Amino acid sequence: MDQDPRDFLKSLFDAAVAAADPLLSLGAHLPKPPKGRTIVIGAGKAAASMAKAVEENWKGPLDGLAITRYGHGLPLQHIKVVEAGHPVPDAEGAKAADDILAMLRGLTPDDLVLCLISGGGSSLLAKPGEGITLEEKKAITKDLLASGANITEMNTLRKHLSAIKGGRLAVAAHPAKVVTLMISDVPGDDPAVIASGPTVSDRTTSADARAVLEKYGIDIPPSIDAFLKSEASETPDASHPAFANAQTVMIATPQDSLQVTANLAKSHGITPLVLGDSIEGEARDVASFMAAIARQVKLHDQPGAKPCVLISGGETTVTVKAAEGETSRGGRNCEFLLSLALHLGGMEAVFALACDTDGIDGTEDNAGAIITPGTLASAEAMGLSPKEFLARHDSYSLFEATGDLIKTGPTRTNVNDFRAILIL
Repeated sequence: MDQDPRDFLKSLFDAAVAAADPLLSLGAHLPKPPKGRTIVIGAGKAAASMAKAVEENWKGPLDGLAITRYGHGLPLQHIKVVEAGHPVPDAEGAKAADDILAMLRGLTPDDLVLCLISGGGSSLLAKPGEGITLEEKKAITKDLLASGANITEMNTLRKHLSAIKGGRLAVAAHPAKVVTLMISDVPGDDPAVIASGPTVSDRTTSADARAVLEKYGIDIPPSIDAFLKSEASETPDASHPAFANAQTVMIATPQDSLQVTANLAKSHGITPLVLGDSIEGEARDVASFMAAIARQVKLHDQPGAKPCVLISGGETTVTVKAAEGETSRGGRNCEFLLSLALHLGGMEAVFALACDTDGIDGTEDNAGAIITPGTLASAEAMGLSPKEFLARHDSYSLFEATGDLIKTGPTRTNVNDFRAILIL
């Protein structure tokens, strides 16, 4: 090993983020300028950097609006950037959604709508369906976030409670040509799931949305119940004429980032074992599974010989079960790492990093954290019980105490979680 293990793991994460940087990749995917107007609209954690990449590479006049998460904006010349709430929608996102719809009125077949979509767009592009208040949408979003629902389930419900997602944005832009450039943050890279597919035809139904609420035992307010029973809640399918003039291009995916990091590991003499780009499940359960693989490598050189690094992407979930009054801080990556550390039990020469590529793990100020063979011992030397911190979903506080948090600030891209387990 020609590098400190912690520095090596951080370099892998940096490479994963750089591979998804729209400032480096978006320009090559831009369409030709149209005869008419060019309207740029965007939503997601990467919206500002994607819009900046358009401004730097576009030849011709344009204007537009991009919605991104608070703290993820950039100053631009022609495209207005609005910051709004994520993961829970707010009034700024709702107003920006209205402004976007207003920009799309009266377009012609000669016009182009360039849509820039990345993860987080579901919450940011907030316009509830008729009869549903923003407060009701926020409340049900919070319940879903705490339930352990996966991203596909979350976005199925979001599409059917929205007046703009689930293909409705493409309908609003019709008859203009719509070209959507996407950065994927979802398992399988399904365009209909990324940011709830505002410009993509939808295969799900309102019945599917109700099934998500019933699966997790979430109370359905009367207004939402009524809307989901109405025809207005159904999303447009592929037969709608708006989709005949719509094109979707994926400019960055989780697999792209995993491949770049695998190549980097090889250059350091470390064998990469890519476990998958779409791993889902409860964070602590995924950690248990990965700890078992790490142990097999450590003891038996299977499924790969040491030194190697287990690399994976995807999006785990955390079902919050903290008792009332308990502190509960930490996103899915820190929860994964704390559970992994406990399952490894301080195993010698095993290090791990887990971070969200958008730079924010959950709602805290860190991208994730890193663990070493000494992490548990360090915590216990401070009088802290890692098991108790995990039980109350307070992984952030433990890693803050041990000095193992990783803070990058907003990266302005998002290809979901990145995990790397180094076994020497």
